[in-house]
Amino acid sequence: MSERTRGEHARAQLVEAAIRLLADGGAEALQARKLAAEIGASTMAVYTHFGGMAALTEAVAREGFRRLIANMATVGQTADPVADLYGLALAYRRTAVEHPELFTLMFREAGASGQAVSDMVKDKPDSEAATSFRGMVSAVERAIEAGRLKGDPPSVASQVWSGVHGYVTLELLGHFGRGDRGVTEVLAPLCVTLIVGLGDSPAASRASVGLITTTE
Repeated sequence: MSERTRGEHARAQLVEAAIRLLADGGAEALQARKLAAEIGASTMAVYTHFGGMAALTEAVAREGFRRLIANMATVGQTADPVADLYGLALAYRRTAVEHPELFTLMFREAGASGQAVSDMVKDKPDSEAATSFRGMVSAVERAIEAGRLKGDPPSVASQVWSGVHGYVTLELLGHFGRGDRGVTEVLAPLCVTLIVGLGDSPAASRASVGLITTTE
């Protein structure tokens, strides 16, 4: 194994160890000593491979966005772009439910610079955070081209994202009960409200989100 390969392997081990510690003990558990113990190394491993905890935390956040992108990628394109957009909302929520502590950390890190997401897409187009947002913008563009939504795609995507993220944040705090109850009672109706406000008809949006059938 080359030196470069060993370094990449060690960095990956530290990131995975950090995600496990996050899941078990929250952000307070992210300590060099605990990370080193988790992979059977000395604390110097953190500084050797990342230069410190700040860079390691950033790498963990980037891995979180890669998992979000992977979940979003499972949503295919159908003849109904609004249904696809709702599918992305569910994928977004699934990421949060699967990795709640990681989800919180990744958005805290992404927002730490105070840079607007639209500027991030322009300035750092290859970043994981920008890539995840572009996925939502692309879905919105399809809905606009189909005549279902109106507006500037990045602005519309930001509004949808804000609504879904707000719901997800409250769900993670336990405000909508356990299981998928909140999805049916809150998230789906919220998405319909957002979509109608952005130009769709109530009947079409409810059908796309699955609250009614197209024959109702």
